[in-house]
Amino acid sequence: MIWAGFLQRAIMQGIPLLYGSTGEIITEKSGNLNLGIPGIMYVGGISGVIGAFLYEQNTASVNPVLAVLIPLVCSMLGSLLMGLIYSFLTVSLRANQNVTGLALTTFGVGFGNFFGGSLSKLTGSDIPSISLTATSNCFRTSLPFAEKCGWFGQVFLSHSFLAYAAVIIAVVTSLILSRTRVGLHLRAVGENPATADAAGINVGRYKYFATCIGSVIAGLGGLYYVMDYANGVWSNDGFGDRGWLAIALVIFAVWRPNISIFGSILFGGLYIVHNYIPGLDVSGQELFKMLPYVVTILFLVFISMRRKREAQPPAHLGLPYFREER
Repeated sequence: MIWAGFLQRAIMQGIPLLYGSTGEIITEKSGNLNLGIPGIMYVGGISGVIGAFLYEQNTASVNPVLAVLIPLVCSMLGSLLMGLIYSFLTVSLRANQNVTGLALTTFGVGFGNFFGGSLSKLTGSDIPSISLTATSNCFRTSLPFAEKCGWFGQVFLSHSFLAYAAVIIAVVTSLILSRTRVGLHLRAVGENPATADAAGINVGRYKYFATCIGSVIAGLGGLYYVMDYANGVWSNDGFGDRGWLAIALVIFAVWRPNISIFGSILFGGLYIVHNYIPGLDVSGQELFKMLPYVVTILFLVFISMRRKREAQPPAHLGLPYFREER
């Protein structure tokens, strides 16, 4: 069925966006605006590729557990380092958040392309591409009974563990932000850090923690894209604009991770819908790829006109906090 295949591909396309948006929502709830998410996702992807490449090159037979664990840990460490860099510059040194984020994106893409090209030369490939089929097969293992469930299994049960982990992380994040003391403190830091500081909340620690955790989650989106969506093939500049779509999804989801789950599927569907429309030329396809951004702009206009507080970003988003100004 065509529609079942479309929904399956929309979900696969949306999972990296869900990881990126969930990580950015956590970061923005602390008041940090991290425009470096595209670069962090890139670094998360290439870090996992480096770990998988070194493991495959130094073992005769691939152990499924290690084949998953090594790239996963490498991806998380690479993304964590990017989060620490951003936090140090913006929280400790109070650098401009917009400039820092854009610099991280530029650095992340360059970092990924450099090591991607370097690894491809080690394999003797004529193009900057690396194929990690053995590792990808371990990541892409789906539920064994998916094929027996017809269209439902094809759409919802044929995905890898990273896809289901993205949904679980989004749901857990939503619950933590809305129903726990940690979530309350984090939202307080993003809304009014001076008041939170006066109440005894360590503003700097929460900003560091939220940014680093958000970066790790976003980096997993890059790992999923390479190991699952791209079948273990790394290509320089292969991510496209998915990192920016993840940031747009944050606005569309009004800073609520549970809404990001459905928004990611919608964005994923809009991003690939041109493949299911016959007779489109290249320019027509590029116009259809604009749909997620058009929907985000229209939705932003809509929520701005309604002026509901719960649909607005954190009040101190993107602003540095100087304790001496309290």
